[in-house]
Amino acid sequence: MTRLATPNICTMTELREPQKVFDRANGQPVAILKNSALVGYIVPAEAVGKTEGRYATMEEVMESLNRRREINQPVLDYLRDK
Repeated sequence: MTRLATPNICTMTELREPQKVFDRANGQPVAILKNSALVGYIVPAEAVGKTEGRYATMEEVMESLNRRREINQPVLDYLRDK
């Protein structure tokens, strides 16, 4: 059984009237089911607009690179030969 990332669900049939689905979800993402199986999610525009992205500072980038050096090194070695 698939664990859903949201308590809001709808069926493919209900998507014939998407505004009703969005109204019922109150701005939250909605899982789409077909024959009781998860096929995807729809996310209202208002849910996406709530978060604002920001650029990482140079210090944050360098810290991340240093922290992941051991994990990333095999990939970097592979790409060096290409």
